[in-house]
Amino acid sequence: MDDDLDQALDAVGPRIRALRKQRETTLAELSATTGISVSTLSRLESGSRRPTLELLLPLARAHGVSLDELVDAPPTGDPRVNLRPVTAHGMTMLPLTRKAGGIQAYKLVLPAAEAPKQPDPQTHEGYEWLYILNGRLRLVLGEHDLVLSAGEAAEFDTRVPHWFDAAGPQPVEFLSLFGRQGERVHLRARSRSSSASHEAD
Repeated sequence: MDDDLDQALDAVGPRIRALRKQRETTLAELSATTGISVSTLSRLESGSRRPTLELLLPLARAHGVSLDELVDAPPTGDPRVNLRPVTAHGMTMLPLTRKAGGIQAYKLVLPAAEAPKQPDPQTHEGYEWLYILNGRLRLVLGEHDLVLSAGEAAEFDTRVPHWFDAAGPQPVEFLSLFGRQGERVHLRARSRSSSASHEAD
């Protein structure tokens, strides 16, 4: 399984370069569309930078392809649906939509956090909605440090620096809808401090 994943990720760079060449798009133009720096795009195409979810999402949207097409994940199950889980860096992502463009839907599963991680916020073009199914998700968004529990949701402009991970010793499952730029940031979640106070009551 790990070998298959490595092969799929190793092929992403040449595929991104081929898509860009087919569309006669420069690195600078792609950078302006995705919010990813020219140097990072260049390293992705050459294979010297490992592709991550935060980089692949805006690239898939910019090229008008689904995420599984970008990583060339082989189809399994019903070919009319072609839902193919992708696992990287401990995160499992299941694409729920196939149509290129428009809003893309995913189900994501993050493993339990053995110890708090240092946030590494990223930015890119787009707008994202999150809905927590199970567990608790820590979301760092700009100056906010929030914890979302099952049944809670957040929506935000992804040009705002953001980062997320499981917020405790349990895995977290959530739905993610990713689309074009939208309205201003609007959150519905408790802060970590207020959440801790609530649990202490």
